[in-house]
Amino acid sequence: DLVGVNMEGPFISPVKKGAQDERNIMPCDTAICQRFLDASEGLVKFVGLAPEESEDAVAFVEAMKDKVNISLAHTNADYAHAKAAFDAGANHAVHLFNAMPAFTHREPGVVGAVSDSAHVMAEIICDGVHIHPSMVRAAFKMMGADHMILISDSMRATGMPDGQYTLGGLDVKVVGNHATLVSDGALAGSVTNLADCMRTVVKKMEIPLEMAVACATINPAKSLGIEDTYGSIAPGKKANIVLLDGNLDLKMVIKDGREL
Repeated sequence: DLVGVNMEGPFISPVKKGAQDERNIMPCDTAICQRFLDASEGLVKFVGLAPEESEDAVAFVEAMKDKVNISLAHTNADYAHAKAAFDAGANHAVHLFNAMPAFTHREPGVVGAVSDSAHVMAEIICDGVHIHPSMVRAAFKMMGADHMILISDSMRATGMPDGQYTLGGLDVKVVGNHATLVSDGALAGSVTNLADCMRTVVKKMEIPLEMAVACATINPAKSLGIEDTYGSIAPGKKANIVLLDGNLDLKMVIKDGREL
């Protein structure tokens, strides 16, 4: 089910643009943001923000927070800028550690601000490429599993053979589970699906199975505000179920109560 769109741009930092086309980056603007929301007919659920890029960032958050979730995304913000945005009502962090400043003892940056903001949910890419397993474990301890969301960050080449593809008009080279920009070698998202990320978290990163499953199901549902319908098995909820065996291999998919 397509339950929402997470816009990582265009209100981001050119310094931390990652695999996004710099020509499309602009300062945050409430009128433009509202146009996105109107055009999507409510389907846009998250809008990314680099708060250090605009003096109006806090005002932008305050104006839009009741209309859409504001996430810190592709940002070079220091702790103060990030914490101010969270205090104003931003409630989400796009792929923790990636496309943001490093977390250090004197400059905790966005990661430190997330840790100090109890209402913030943090995405994390666990494909085994983007983040070292030790840092994944540290993030779970620091943020708490209730605040963590597993994401794939996968691009259109996911499930496809090695070769050259495009992402937002930019050429991407895929070799194995690595996707990089042809132009400068920057990581260009992932080519790992969410189920494989969950398996990697359990088998290679030592996160307990029940915790990993929750971070891939009910936690994102809560972040989207759809936990009354999705994210867990309970009477009255959507009967969308993935059955795995003891080795976490796929055995069956049930969609709307019917086996696919």
